[in-house]
Amino acid sequence: MHFASMFLVASTAVLAVAAPATEKKKRALKKFKFFGVNESGAEFGNTAIPGQLGKDYTWPLTSTIDTLVGQGLNIFRVPIMMERIVPTSMTGTTNATYQDPLITYINYITGKGAYAIVDPHNFGRYYANIITDYAGFKTFWTTLAGIFQSNANVIFDCNNEPHDEGSASVPDLMQACIDGVRAAGATSQYIFVEGTSYSGAWTWVSAGNGNLASLTDPQNKIVYEMHQYLDSDGSGTSADCVSTTIGSERLAAATAWLKTNNKTGIIGEFAGGANDQCNSAVTDMMTYMTNNTDVWLGALWWGGGPWWGDYIYSMEPPSGTSYTDTLPLILNIV
Repeated sequence: MHFASMFLVASTAVLAVAAPATEKKKRALKKFKFFGVNESGAEFGNTAIPGQLGKDYTWPLTSTIDTLVGQGLNIFRVPIMMERIVPTSMTGTTNATYQDPLITYINYITGKGAYAIVDPHNFGRYYANIITDYAGFKTFWTTLAGIFQSNANVIFDCNNEPHDEGSASVPDLMQACIDGVRAAGATSQYIFVEGTSYSGAWTWVSAGNGNLASLTDPQNKIVYEMHQYLDSDGSGTSADCVSTTIGSERLAAATAWLKTNNKTGIIGEFAGGANDQCNSAVTDMMTYMTNNTDVWLGALWWGGGPWWGDYIYSMEPPSGTSYTDTLPLILNIV
């Protein structure tokens, strides 16, 4: 989402997330390679560094993974903070207090047979400064990817939603990430790269992300991660959707770019409100993507996590509005 600061919601109650009694058989995706949810919590409270577990940030619930995997979802993006995992400098060592539960959670997801995306949710910044030390960023990624280098179901998301980068180079940032991951010996995993202007699909071409086509990976496992909300400004802050066809309209230029450049993409964040117009818009967007699976590998909803409370897009079982109202529609398509 387009927030430089994540907020804590009022409700932090842990909800029971047992799968419905009628849910006996695991569903399978029909068309997408990937479909899942962003599982938030560990990136919350980014004005409190390192922050206090249970007060400033939390780890998502493993029982949520059980429920959603049972529904057929197979990928989960786990936002974290660079400053919590490597707190002193990008070339420093990891913080075990944050690293150990991260490892536990990631391994839980992959142990269920799903994919786990490690997502430094930093908007192209480290301690609020735009990252221009690409060598340092490469070292950061060598350190982080090294933790998971033997787990083929881990995916590395270079950095969430770079924006307003000034003279900094997003291609150089993403290439440093790719080089750092591979230097760690992580050779089997996908790497998700993001673009400037919050990695928006609808602005992918107009914002100048075309130069990301020149990124190189010796393993040829780059996937272009874009985000797309359906409200008026594309920020994901309103339950209203522009129209019933806004999803396909906003993906059209990015789809053409992927096809022209022989690349594959994924929508790493998307959402719409739980209402008739948004349900139609989400259906339109998912249908469009499943008609273009030569370039679109799938999508992840924003968002899940135990601290969202009554958030307009909550995909947290058992009562999140998107879990109860929107997920069944999507699963009929993907």
